[in-house]
Amino acid sequence: MEYRKEQLEALGRFLEERKEDILKALHEDLCKVRVVTLNSPPGQTSQNSCRMTRRLDNRHTFVFVALSPQPPFEAEISEIALTKNEINNALNNLQHWMKDESVSKNLATQFDSAFIRKDPYGVVLIIGVYNLPINTILVPLVGAIAAGNCVIIKPAESSSSTERLLAEALSCYLDPDTIAVVTGDHEMTSKLLENRLDYIFFTGSTHVGKIIMAAAAEHLTPLTLELGGKSPCYVDKCCDFQNAANRIVWGKFFNAGQNCTAPDYVICTIETQERLMPCLRQAIREFYGTNPQDSPDFARMINDKHFQRVRALLECGRVVMGGETDERDRYIAPTVLADVKEWEPVMQEEIFGPILPIITVQDLDEAIRFINCRERPLAIYAFSRNYKVVNQVLACTSSGGFCGNDTLMQLSLINLPFGGIGYSGFGKYHGKLSFDTFTNLRGCLSRCIGFESINTIRYPPYNDRNLALMTSALEIKRKGLCTLL
Repeated sequence: MEYRKEQLEALGRFLEERKEDILKALHEDLCKVRVVTLNSPPGQTSQNSCRMTRRLDNRHTFVFVALSPQPPFEAEISEIALTKNEINNALNNLQHWMKDESVSKNLATQFDSAFIRKDPYGVVLIIGVYNLPINTILVPLVGAIAAGNCVIIKPAESSSSTERLLAEALSCYLDPDTIAVVTGDHEMTSKLLENRLDYIFFTGSTHVGKIIMAAAAEHLTPLTLELGGKSPCYVDKCCDFQNAANRIVWGKFFNAGQNCTAPDYVICTIETQERLMPCLRQAIREFYGTNPQDSPDFARMINDKHFQRVRALLECGRVVMGGETDERDRYIAPTVLADVKEWEPVMQEEIFGPILPIITVQDLDEAIRFINCRERPLAIYAFSRNYKVVNQVLACTSSGGFCGNDTLMQLSLINLPFGGIGYSGFGKYHGKLSFDTFTNLRGCLSRCIGFESINTIRYPPYNDRNLALMTSALEIKRKGLCTLL
């Protein structure tokens, strides 16, 4: 226990002492400076505040494009503060979590000791993802350390600055004999998966999750898959529309929509859509100004590949607000789509970007049927002043998590399990569940070597009297009175 606490405290010091380095690395991963050569007349320069240009000859202008990073507010909350909470919670409760857990006994084992021993799995592999490169590595790492495992960390290669920081700095804080950081692309991940590991924890897409699961099956390695999906957001006609719009806009466009629990689409009636639209427009304007590209609080797409993928989704439905893009800045404006059809590409994949489609239905029942006809999502959101409506959405649907009258805030509660179901993943973590995820719950029974006369009833030769005695000794009786039919 003392060793585990030392490692957790050291991880906490890493977050405190290297906070500025972490924020800088996160900034660089979403703010890489690129050089673009443009054909332009002599002396012409760009007026965009995100860029500076330098004329090098009479025919070309070399444009140094400084991309806008994830806002420090969002980075500090999602990457640092929530991870610190996990560390402090583990330190506060580790002694209790590690204790053997006694269980109730039947008559046959009354003189014995029956308990659950909390054993580590052994060597575990944690694979992170680019959108939250610190959180998706360190939060499961807290659970793995608390449970007593050795850990191999594989950060997302797309977040190269964060990957480099973890590789260089963590070894200065954590014991390198028990915790190692491995860097590299998907080929390195494949090589890691060839090893016989004791547990795998993966955060990422459903497509890659299937590959990880297939590799784990080769050695029958248990695993947790934290995937994504299309998290619906139902908005009821009985609603405080501006409050709902504020919370939807914040949750959807946090980190430019690059969040696996972001509300993926809104589902409501046509009448509700008409009342919600101006409120969404007002929320976007208040949060990011009339030109969100100039806002320091609106992030950019992580790389060109994801920019191109998300931009292509703008062809779906009808753009009612936003829709502007800038490839050199990897900027996609906060966008709302109307008249979206369920068969269009934007409704066939997780968006993972700043596009909010609105699907219209006749009523709540149709909305629930629409949600239930699709893969079960990581989260479901429901907005209504009528708590019966919120509870009906909760009761009649299935998802990894649920939040009524807000978005993302379920992640702030450390004691709520986080994880998916079906195509959105399986396995839960956060709080004590992180400890449980990386723990082999070992069922143990320690019997007395004496009292052999009692045990003779289960030995051959068998007879009806001993069968009745043994059945009675093992029996669990139904509580309460029987029901007369």
